[in-house]
Amino acid sequence: MSKPIVAIVGRPNVGKSTLFNALAGQNISIVKDTPGVTRDRIYADVIWLNHGFTMIDTGGIEPESKDIILSQMREQAQIAIDTADVIIFITDVRQGLVDADAKVADMLRRSGKPVVLAVNKVDNFDKLLMDVYEFYNLGIGEPFPISASSKLGLGDMLDEVVRHFEEEEEEEEEDDIPRVAIVGKPNVGKSSIINKLLGQSRVIVSDIAGTTRDAIDTNIMWQGREYIFIDTAGLRRKNKIKEELERYSIIRTVTAVDRADVVIVVIDAVEGITEQDAKIAGIAHERGKGIIIAVNKWDAVEKNDKTIYKYTSKVREFLSYMPYAELMFISAETGQRLPKLFDTIDMVLENQTLRIQTGVLNEIMAEAIALQQPPSDKGKRLKLYYITQVSVKPPTFVIFVNDKELMHFSYTRYLENKIREAFGFRGTSLKFIIRERKEKE
Repeated sequence: MSKPIVAIVGRPNVGKSTLFNALAGQNISIVKDTPGVTRDRIYADVIWLNHGFTMIDTGGIEPESKDIILSQMREQAQIAIDTADVIIFITDVRQGLVDADAKVADMLRRSGKPVVLAVNKVDNFDKLLMDVYEFYNLGIGEPFPISASSKLGLGDMLDEVVRHFEEEEEEEEEDDIPRVAIVGKPNVGKSSIINKLLGQSRVIVSDIAGTTRDAIDTNIMWQGREYIFIDTAGLRRKNKIKEELERYSIIRTVTAVDRADVVIVVIDAVEGITEQDAKIAGIAHERGKGIIIAVNKWDAVEKNDKTIYKYTSKVREFLSYMPYAELMFISAETGQRLPKLFDTIDMVLENQTLRIQTGVLNEIMAEAIALQQPPSDKGKRLKLYYITQVSVKPPTFVIFVNDKELMHFSYTRYLENKIREAFGFRGTSLKFIIRERKEKE
């Protein structure tokens, strides 16, 4: 099931990013950096008391003049309302309760989403606690005094956050319907692909508008099999700030990818692959999803006999961290190769759920070790005892070794390549967990 989304909302300079970094960077959390995300991190995966969630920082808005502050705040709070399961609303005890806080609180209250009110910069609880009580006036419940910079009070606040997570019932009856997210930058043709697929399959099971997030789920039947397509298009906000659009599309991508089994990353063939495409693909890679790179508008590209090879190598170079991703050249306009999309989705799904017997895995590992000796350091050589597959989606393997420190990334990659040579695993990442086991005397 997908992780809950927790968004941090608040005025500029109340400490949103400090809180985000405190939660993302401390030992209370597990954080992965997505390949391709070069600038500020917008989201992080956090674990608190066995509850995993994705935290989103809606910060980064610094209005130049006072008159646009509220419209900017409103825009920012709206992003959180649209995408989050729980919202942390952060205020500043030093500035006290201001009019803008009340307006945002009003919006958040109307959203019906759970809101946890955090009053930041309470560095001295004895001295400042009376000032915290003022924030009860916002009418959104108990204010939690915290200091993001000193990391005080964060535990109580997080306890309240995770209390709002629904104990998700496993949706057994829906589990066998593959979920496919179509992601990509605005205007690459995400909606056109779904519309064309709907037109070709001629069967619409149902349209579930909105779900809880702000993506549209469409059921499509193809040759007797049902698929749920999650469309992250439809973003048409009149916002002049390109950065904000980019931030918003990434937040939407995270929420859609979390709910999907297979992710189709759509690239505009005319424009070519960009840094933002790599960022979006990186989100799916980091979350271990099945990945298909669909180069759309291929009909609009002037071609010779070398075009497809040049284009393929450019995409592979840009996405070098995910060589396993399937690559397709399509056209939503003409329907070129769209039927093949379903075959590719089925193939990737099969690989995502493929299980390899332990005996076979250990044979492959023994052969790999014979071909290339494991690394050694200061006279101590890495020994690999045993490998077994522990889960699927993505296929996850545990390797037992004598010393974790000796297991270089490059040797793990070498073993991965050997497993792929034997079983393919096209379209899906593989995850490896290295465990230490003491040598038997």
